[in-house]
Amino acid sequence: MTEPFLTIFTPTYNRAHTLERLYRSLCWQSCQDFEWLVIDDGSTDGTQGLIDKFSHEGLLDIRYFRKENGGLYTGYNLAYSEAQGELSMCVDSDGFLPVTAVEIVKHRWKGRPEGNYAGVLGLDFDAKTWHPIGGWFPEHLKECFLPDLIAKRLHTHDCKQAMLTSLMKSVSPMRGFPGEKNFNPAYLLLKAGDKYPMLVVNENLCYVDYQASDSMSARIMEQYVDSPRSFAELRLLELSLRHSHWLHRLRLTVHYVAESRLAKADDWIVRHPVKTMAIACWPLGMLLYWYIKQRNR
Repeated sequence: MTEPFLTIFTPTYNRAHTLERLYRSLCWQSCQDFEWLVIDDGSTDGTQGLIDKFSHEGLLDIRYFRKENGGLYTGYNLAYSEAQGELSMCVDSDGFLPVTAVEIVKHRWKGRPEGNYAGVLGLDFDAKTWHPIGGWFPEHLKECFLPDLIAKRLHTHDCKQAMLTSLMKSVSPMRGFPGEKNFNPAYLLLKAGDKYPMLVVNENLCYVDYQASDSMSARIMEQYVDSPRSFAELRLLELSLRHSHWLHRLRLTVHYVAESRLAKADDWIVRHPVKTMAIACWPLGMLLYWYIKQRNR
């Protein structure tokens, strides 16, 4: 059997009500050179039966995996371990694709210049406004390292990444912390995206329809409290990346101090790569710590 060009994977938990829209958008793709992996994080809403129905229609190459509830990052770990495509792209269960999404990714990747690249980077569009979330990329931007997007303020909102699968396998799995489910999978993307640049397409690769009640972005303050070690570990990774900026490192350190305090970690100065920066940012970090605590009262 020929391996697909692209693995599209969807970690999901009790989102049966949004999955059919995503499924139909996959069926309508102008390029069908992909597989769809559904990673069910222990849903109780009939997700498995719904995916069985889609599989019986025979319109897509679908592989379904059910696992014990463990958080989004564990779904990424499983997806990258099972992915067979040359590139892999996460499409959340509240998203769906424009009809040309796979075609755009394949055309950009197959026409890439010589050299090593981490994947293809495109835009997420708001499903309600049909506008790019956070605006368009700068017109001159043809390739960039993922950490530079935020560090250099090139684009600070959600984007869509189709990553080189072999590269993602080399940086995974994420190793979480007991009792913490909200370890952001951006950890893996940043590790990979710091090694090689991404090929940029200033086009829509995904529509996103955020579910206000349970999306990660809607619960960020709560997540800081229930997964502080995970967030502190993410900040340490970002501080260690080659592609960063001193002002961004200061912001990261403020968050690192707050999250280390939430985690009651005594080794926060020792673990920071620049001890003087950690100490200098302690007052602002403590202010952020108290703000997070007050928001979660």
